[in-house]
Amino acid sequence: MQRARGSSRRRLRSRARCRAAAPLTAATAVTGVTAATAATAAAAAAVASADNPGGGGAVEGAAGGGTAGGLAEDAAAGNFMRHSNIMVDVGKWPIFTLLSPQEIASIRKACVFGTSANEAIYITHNDEVFAFGLNCSNCLGTGDNQSTIVPKKLEALCGKKISSLSYGSGPHVVLCTEDGEVYAWGHNGYSQLGNGATNQGITPVQVCTNLLIKRVVEVACGSHHSMALSADGDLYAWGYNNCGQVGSGSTANQPTPRRVSNCLQGKMVVAIACGQTSSMAVVNNGEVYGWGYNGNGQLGLGNNGNQLTPCRVAALHGVCILQIVCGYAHTLALSDEGVLYAWGANTYGQLGTGNKSNQLSPVQIMMEKEREENSEKNAFVLLDSYNEMVVEIAACHSAHISAARTQSGQVYMWGQCRGQSVVLPHLTHFSCTDDVFACFATPAVMWRLLSVEHEEFLTVAESLRREFDSPETSDLKFRVEGKYIHVHKAVLKIRCEHFRTMFQSYWNEDMKEVLEIDQFSYPVYRAFLEYLYTDCVDLPPEDAIGLLDLATSYCENRLKKLCQHIIKRGITVENAFSLLSAAVRYDAEDLEEFCFKFCVNHLTDVTQTTAFWQMDGPLLKEFIAKASKCGAFRN
Repeated sequence: MQRARGSSRRRLRSRARCRAAAPLTAATAVTGVTAATAATAAAAAAVASADNPGGGGAVEGAAGGGTAGGLAEDAAAGNFMRHSNIMVDVGKWPIFTLLSPQEIASIRKACVFGTSANEAIYITHNDEVFAFGLNCSNCLGTGDNQSTIVPKKLEALCGKKISSLSYGSGPHVVLCTEDGEVYAWGHNGYSQLGNGATNQGITPVQVCTNLLIKRVVEVACGSHHSMALSADGDLYAWGYNNCGQVGSGSTANQPTPRRVSNCLQGKMVVAIACGQTSSMAVVNNGEVYGWGYNGNGQLGLGNNGNQLTPCRVAALHGVCILQIVCGYAHTLALSDEGVLYAWGANTYGQLGTGNKSNQLSPVQIMMEKEREENSEKNAFVLLDSYNEMVVEIAACHSAHISAARTQSGQVYMWGQCRGQSVVLPHLTHFSCTDDVFACFATPAVMWRLLSVEHEEFLTVAESLRREFDSPETSDLKFRVEGKYIHVHKAVLKIRCEHFRTMFQSYWNEDMKEVLEIDQFSYPVYRAFLEYLYTDCVDLPPEDAIGLLDLATSYCENRLKKLCQHIIKRGITVENAFSLLSAAVRYDAEDLEEFCFKFCVNHLTDVTQTTAFWQMDGPLLKEFIAKASKCGAFRN
């Protein structure tokens, strides 16, 4: 992704695109614009004072990626991928293992937050809202200060159609709905709930001052300050302001929402993000503004002085920024040409520059597609060589990790990855940036309000499973004990060597539409054919014996192992000798040994069963002799 830092012609093109996008409203441009999310990472506490003197966070809203300005135009032109429709498994976040499969299946949107990723909010397909977890500072909004591992319904938010949600380090939670209403609750020591008070909010309450007449489309939270972006591009901020992060021109805390103006006066803001005690905004012509704490250069202004009002990032002149996100004390920005820029703290390599030096101004970050060395230039092969573009960036203010997704769907991560410093973008096997935070962030929070909505589609495996025994699509039938099983000849040939040989042109079976099976029972043969479609077997141990016979006859070794596992799992005193006989008959040595040991360990009981006395003479003699050698008959 190495791109020329800038021919003037390219900059003019970029500028023209941004200006062409100016008529967009913030509501249309911001759908899914990313900002950072989360609560202060416990693991980051040791470097908190070095990286930032406060704390802050913001999760970004809707189900799309983080974009602004002219992204809609570019996406229509095919230059950017739309947000991945991949179904993200919320079960990758440990806290969701508390829920039942039915509860997991009901989730439409979710957010994990908190200093230890121990709080979660989720929205169901019926638009009901639930919360569970540790409940620090009443951040669950359940009306009490009790933790809960059982989800509790937040009645005040049910049916509200939440579109954007963010949280701070207290934590406090701020969200907006599709109707543009803003609600907040949780920690409020610095008036970050915007209600003019400093007492904790135990339930969601609407934020009214200066926002009732506005339709808010996105919210973002720092450690203890909050921001809200309206559909007409006005930006409001409130809460903790020790470093100027509210943008009011002073360091006095702001108890209620106040419009951020100064350099933003007359400009339409389309994207917002918060670091711990810093704030960033993108306007509709692609310009970037920052204010608040700047001790690590996270505002990108070329210095490390705090800013009490918005200040333009001059180093990005001529670059049209579409998406911006903030980490704990670093910032990432994505241009309309798919170029990634980073600046700020770099203690863990979170900028991806290959070192751990802070950057006071934006630097272009290169994604390595391959670490092959060019023999002539001794240089890495870069993404740009393959015309790759970055289409989504991700960071979270509670962590020091960064992630990006490219146009081809490759996901990279760098920074503090489970305690290890990764100083260059590392290509992962993930399909979305959310997985990076579930598996490698500390704490394992979500960097945005995660949508698990996806297009209805079936995988190849799911499609095969659905078409098993389907009369509509089958081209072959087996008749077993008078019952039909509908299958597909091609699937059987692909999955089983026995059928591949059978369905040769010189075999009679290749010409038949119905094949008679009389060697095996209907449950056994159906289970075998279903296994070829699903890789699974669901039979009681007694029927698994018959399937073991079939697997032996058809030389299906993996199926034999599955049958043996089923039999071992279902062995009892009553069936132990029957299963032992079957294991000997089908030459299943491992199963034979297992059944033999079971019989010896329960010798008194199994010798009183009918199966024991029905065992044939040679096998019975062999069992007695072997058991005697094991000392089974000693007093």
